[in-house]
This record gives sequence, structure tokens and C-alpha cells, in this order.
Amino acid sequence: MGLPQRLILTLLSIYLYSATVVNTQQEFKIQSVELIIEPRNDVTAGTNVTLRCHATVSTSTGKGLIREYTILKNDKIVYTKTIGSSEDFVYQLHNARVFSTGLYQCKLDIQGDTKLSKAQRLNVQGLSQPVLHLNTNVVNEGEEVQATCIAPGEIGSFIFFFFDNDEQISRVEGLSNQAKTTFRLSGADIHKIHCSYKIRTAEDTFPSTKSNNVTVSVKELSITPELKIFPDSTIYEGDHLNISCSAKNVHSSSEGYKLFLSQGTKLLRTGNSTINHNMVAVPKASEALTFDCRVVVRNVEKYSEKKISVVELFSVPSLTMSPTEVFQGQIMTLTCNSDGFASQRINREDLEYTLYPSKNLPSSGKPGVFNVKALQNDFNYTCSAEAKGIKKDSKTLMIRPKVHVSALKISIEDKVILKKSFTILCQSNGSLPINYTLFKDNVQVGTKVIREQNRQAVFMDVINEPGERQYRCEAKNSLHSNKTGSSQHLSVNVIVPLSQMTLAVIPSSLKISEGKELNFICSVNGTGPVTFKWYRTGSVVPLQTNTTTETYSNLEIKPVSKNDSDEYYCEASNGANKVRSENVNVQVFMAPWKKGLIVVACLLLLLLLVLLLVASMLNIKSKRDAVSFFDGKEGRVTNGTRHSVASVPADISNRSSYSIPATV
Repeated sequence: MGLPQRLILTLLSIYLYSATVVNTQQEFKIQSVELIIEPRNDVTAGTNVTLRCHATVSTSTGKGLIREYTILKNDKIVYTKTIGSSEDFVYQLHNARVFSTGLYQCKLDIQGDTKLSKAQRLNVQGLSQPVLHLNTNVVNEGEEVQATCIAPGEIGSFIFFFFDNDEQISRVEGLSNQAKTTFRLSGADIHKIHCSYKIRTAEDTFPSTKSNNVTVSVKELSITPELKIFPDSTIYEGDHLNISCSAKNVHSSSEGYKLFLSQGTKLLRTGNSTINHNMVAVPKASEALTFDCRVVVRNVEKYSEKKISVVELFSVPSLTMSPTEVFQGQIMTLTCNSDGFASQRINREDLEYTLYPSKNLPSSGKPGVFNVKALQNDFNYTCSAEAKGIKKDSKTLMIRPKVHVSALKISIEDKVILKKSFTILCQSNGSLPINYTLFKDNVQVGTKVIREQNRQAVFMDVINEPGERQYRCEAKNSLHSNKTGSSQHLSVNVIVPLSQMTLAVIPSSLKISEGKELNFICSVNGTGPVTFKWYRTGSVVPLQTNTTTETYSNLEIKPVSKNDSDEYYCEASNGANKVRSENVNVQVFMAPWKKGLIVVACLLLLLLLVLLLVASMLNIKSKRDAVSFFDGKEGRVTNGTRHSVASVPADISNRSSYSIPATV
């Protein structure tokens, strides 16, 4: 670095240092920052756009401050610059392109104090038309073509597309405004090539128009594949086919080529010269056999295809059984048969049938017919038909022997009550489906078909008359046999609901003396067994419970007492319903001998009271006589000793004012 450059850097450092010292000595406030887009926010591509950043800053001294401006696009920094003046900061977008579209902001930083402007959107519209260049306009079939697509003046993230007659053949992505690609054209034809591009921004993708069309002529290769199949007339199953695949119009100057021979998707042979392939004709179900011969040279592929139909010599045999359902141990007939055959090549007698497995099979004397005994479990059979060395197998026939119905049971789920429906269940062992029939007194009531394991046949019935009924079930699971299973007879006794309940009392008078016997008799109409319960009103605990086959019952209380006076009632139930009698009020009175005893006791008590009263009156009279005797004397009384006399005052008649002292 020379002396002048060092001097300039030294002076600039001194200036910046001095400015910093000055800045630290004054106070400031960033009032506002505004971003202005000129000439306007919406412009066309190629316009020169100015981003003007205008800031209002108040200072204490009015001297300049060091300011750092930053331009942001979509929140990413685009440009940063530090200036020392208060003039607007200007950022130029020369020849603005679509890629310049976005949200812009201006940020001001003074000594760490920052302020951000409001965002302003710049919209740039219009992409330049792409230009396409090809390295040649005439190519041989299979040769490469190099293409270059240019987006003049555009910037950004690009996706280029190349088309052959409006069919996309290539795609290239990158940051450059031009892209190159190579491709091959096939077929003797005129090809029109063009390109287009898209520019991706943070918010959207903008497509361009189509480029110019460039015409390319393709010279087709003269080489062609040749496919031959012999025989070329009617082909029968088992015929031998000879197939050849070769290339025609091959010149000594031609590049090397390769042949591929295929049948459908199966590659049979490959080679660099004529391919020969021998095979036996095998028909394909409802389809012709397709053969393909392809020749590949210089990345060009040409093919020839032929389809042939093969007549089936005989059809795939089918194996059937008769009858269609069979039970364990039953003899059945298995028939193996090919429905169709080519009568031009074979007769029906030429077909030989075999059953697998074929151990100890009784002969039926007819071709393809076998008599077999059904096993105890599931088993499989197949058969084959063979003629002219061709063998075909049938599909597997799985035989599932059925099991006859057995262990048929009948039961009733509910109580049988007169005129109410109830449920009858029938169930048995055996193969499904099972047909159940219900009989009542040997008259058919209904039928049910059960198709699921462990399911019972459910019947509903109603008995409207009292008495015993006989039910039974029959079960059958064979369509071709009359063999059925039958249950035992089930006897059903109908429960008649209770009614017309009466409660009688013996003795008939509801007033009874203590010590007597009291009998309650409760009777109903209906069928037994009947449970009778006896209650006193107010108590939930029965006095007596009795179950009997009769329609009446009694409660006996002996001997009765006064405590037995109460209201009584009875209840009766028999599984169909419950009935209750009306209350009976019983009053127990005192026994006659107790009444007589009470009368005698009362008379004796009255006599005693009279005697006591007489005695009391006599006692009072004797006391009065004694007082009269002393009133005639001179006031003498004894002092408590025999023969001693005390003098008393003469005026003894005034007793209320004189008291005699007690002598102890």
C-alpha cells in the first residue's frame, strides 16, 4: 500500500473518530423513517426504480450524525450503507425485473438506536420472451440435439421447459438466465421445438410466454424388424411353432444393432443377428398369443408385432359331485369331464380321466365317473384329462360331508300361563342349515331355519284353554333325504291365574271370647301349587306361609286372647299372579268366668269399704263421749301416775287460751 493511500485512511479514521466524539456529546431522537418507491409501486419490466429512504431526526446541537441505512426485501437484507449527512438515502434498481417484485423496508441505525419504515410493495410486471437456439436443424433418427433457452435480461430462480410439438421433453432448474439440454428425436417427421421458463419469487411463480419455434427434420433409419411365425394358418394346442426375428435393410456401413424377441411380457431370446425360437402352442384363456420382434440401433427402437389364436385341443376338465350334498359314510358320484374338444384333431374317446387321490375307487364303468364313499371329515379331490400328450388338471373340489341331526332337545324357557305367550326352544347337533318344525298335540305349529352354530330355534305359542299339552320338535338338514330327528314329547301344564279369592272366618261371628279357637279359611280359583301367606295389618312379616297343590288353606289361632284383636288378610300366588283378600276385623272379648270373678271382687271390695266406714263412725262416737265426761269435773287431770291428781284452773272451758304443758 502506498503512502497516499495510507494518508487517506489515516485522515478518514481521524474524521470518523472526531464525528463519533461529537455524536456522543449530543442527544438525538429518530422521529420517523419512510420508504418511497419512485416512480411508482407498479411498474413494467425494464423500468429504473428508486427506493428513497427519508428519515426525520431531531438533535440537540443540529450537527450531523453518522447514519447506517439498510434496505430489506421480504425481511432479508439487500443493501447496507453508512453516511454522515441528513440527506435522503437512495438505492437504485436499474432495469427492474419481475424477480425484483416484493415487500421493501428501510431501516435506520444511529448509535444503536434503530427505526424501521413501513413496508412498501413493488410490483414488476412482464417477462421477456425466451430465445431458443439449436445446434442443428437436420439430424438422423437417434442422434442427439443440443438446445439452449435464454431469458434475456431476467434474474432470479429459473425453471426452463423444452417442448417437442407441445410435448414436454426436458426440464432444467437453476439461477442462470439460460439453460442447456440434449435430447433425441425419433421417427421420420418434422419436429417443432420451443421453450419457456418460470421465475420463482418468495411469494409466487411467474410464467413466461413461448419462445420462437425451431424446426428440426429427422431422417429415419432404413432398418426394420421382420417377424415370421410358422405355421401361419389355424394353430391347435400342442402344435410346434417356429418363430424368427430378423432385421431388414441392414447396410454394411450401419452401426451395430440388437434384436429382442418377446411373448407378451416374457423375453424369449436376444441376439445380434436373426433369432429363431421353437415352442409348443399353448392357448391363453380368452386371449390371443402376442409376439414382439424389436431392433435397437443408435438408441432408436423399432418393433413388429403379431398375434395368433390357438385352438384349444380340449377344455380344462371340471370335477362335480352328485348329490350336491353328502353325509358322512354316504356313497357319492364324482364326475370328471371336459366340455369341449377339437373334433378335427381328437375324439371324445381319446380323453383319459384320472381322479386324485385314487385309492381303492369302485369302478363305475363310465369314463370320468367315480364312485366314492364320503369320509368323516373334509377332504379334497382333483382330476385330470389327457390326450395327445397334453394333460390338464381340474380345480380342487373340496367335499365337506354333512352330519345328520342328532340329540334333539326341546325345552320351555318361561312359565306357561293361560292366554299368555311363552317360548319353546329346539336345539340339536348336526350340519347347518337345520330346519326345525314344532308340533303341539301332533299338529304343526311352525318352522324355523337355523344357519348359525350354537343357535336355537325359538318358537312362540299361546294356550287358551286349561289342561295339559304335548309338544315335540322335528329337525332335518338334508334336501334329498326324508331322514329327520325327533325330540321326546314335552308335557306342559298350564298355569291358570288366581281369581275370586274369598276369606272365611270360623266361628262366623267376628266377636269371640278369649280362650276359644279361631280359624281363617282362604280359597281361590286357579291352578296349584299355590302359596298362601297370612298377615296382620301393619306387619310385613307373614303369620304363616303355606304352599299346597290345593286352592285353599287355613290359619288356626288357639286359644285366642285379647291381643289377637286386629284386622287380618291373606295373599295367594301361583307363578302367574298374586291376589289378596279383603281385611277381616276380629274382636276378642273377655271370658264369662273372668267377668263373674270381677263382679265378686267388686262386691267384696264394697263390703269391706262399708265395714271400714262403720268402724270409723263408732270410733268417732266413743271419743265424743269421753269429752263430755271430763267437762263435769273440777279441772283435775292425772299427771301420768296412778292415783295422782293435778289441779286445773276453774275456768277450763276457755281451752283456746290455755294450754297444758306436756310432761315428759
